[in-house]
Amino acid sequence: MRRTGVIFFPAFDWAISPTHPEREERLLYTRDQIFEEGIMDLPQIKEYKPRLADQKDIARVHFCVPNIATQASEAHLVSAGSALVIADAVMNKEVDNGFSIARPPGHHAMTVAHGNRGFCNINNEAIMVEYLRKKYGIRKIAIVDTDVHHGDGTQEIFYNDPDVLFISFHQDGRTLYPGTGFVDEAGGPYALGSTINIPLRPDTTDEGILTILNHLIIPLLGMFKPELIVNSAGQDNHYSDPLANMRFTARGYAELNRKLSPDIAVLEGGYSVETALPYINMGILMAMAGIDYSNLREPDYDSRKFRESPANMDYIKNLITFQLHNFEQRAEKIAENRSRYGSEFREQRQVFYDTDYISENQSRRLKMCRDCQGWHSIDSAARHRNGEYYHVFCISIPIYACAKCQQEAQKAFQDMQKNGSSTYDYIYLQDKANDLYVSLNTANGREEVI
Repeated sequence: MRRTGVIFFPAFDWAISPTHPEREERLLYTRDQIFEEGIMDLPQIKEYKPRLADQKDIARVHFCVPNIATQASEAHLVSAGSALVIADAVMNKEVDNGFSIARPPGHHAMTVAHGNRGFCNINNEAIMVEYLRKKYGIRKIAIVDTDVHHGDGTQEIFYNDPDVLFISFHQDGRTLYPGTGFVDEAGGPYALGSTINIPLRPDTTDEGILTILNHLIIPLLGMFKPELIVNSAGQDNHYSDPLANMRFTARGYAELNRKLSPDIAVLEGGYSVETALPYINMGILMAMAGIDYSNLREPDYDSRKFRESPANMDYIKNLITFQLHNFEQRAEKIAENRSRYGSEFREQRQVFYDTDYISENQSRRLKMCRDCQGWHSIDSAARHRNGEYYHVFCISIPIYACAKCQQEAQKAFQDMQKNGSSTYDYIYLQDKANDLYVSLNTANGREEVI
């Protein structure tokens, strides 16, 4: 018998608007269904109480502009903290696995956070990963994102990290927000192959998604050999979801979680509040706890509507072959990149915050290193909907950065403190190696250390 930890946090005091799809009812119907079915009375299930994440937990991942309090409400801190409670329970062997059924969601939130995009302000899974690394010394972690929308925030946060395998299957970005998640998005120069995107055609069914799981995702996990598997558990691939066009069922989600066998699942999207979410969440919880879910079925389920087309199966098989080849060639390609690139890698990026209508321009620089993954800086400028304009400079040192990179990045921050006040509103240092986080308000010279 497996023991599964679970947390419910509906966030009664947080909503984008009273009628917005991302609202408290997403969890209330689930909670009622699970209690009515008696799932919470079973010995396999252990319920935990949520807690607040600390500011330092947020600062390990995000540069919140202008500060954490602006971007992370108490509800956000509890949602992130719920994932940390489950992580502790799993790591301390109180349970075999756990499911944080909490909101607000987070997988669209990127390293720099100017506001809400895709209903997300801070990234719960990324915060949990850095927490696990710092507290328990875990290095290799796999994140499998099963949300119908591409997990672009999680991808961006770990894009240059070879120790995090990020796998996302989602409805093709040409047909759905956020318009990303294509196969050529494969990881940064030193982490090529550690990002695996699986863009699926609309109306893909259980058969197609489980084929991807059996023949691509599980083999990739076997080759990567993570110490921990995290399911970024979006549920909007369901056939009744109003924001997408896929054909996954509640039993399909249960079967996915049985086969994937994640150590931790963290709730993401899913907006079919009454007709899908109670069944999906119950199926995931039953699968994680080893409870028979063979009788799980939505009231309107009709098997005749869920047959995969031969053309789509051919597309899926070609996609599997392509991505397996990419992953198997990653070491060779990374070696080529170490020879190809000089001391740094630069790129420009534009980010749109669809919820808050913020347009952000980024200039990013990755300092290359032969001994570690290097360190990076982000020059970010954004105009907010209320007219406020922020121009900030961010320096990030990875937790496993070598001593040379740590020294270089720290010196760069010191130089910016002296010379950047006329250009930037805020200058930030995110030193994961020393668990130190500094924010400088250049207007008044006030420095905040977390």
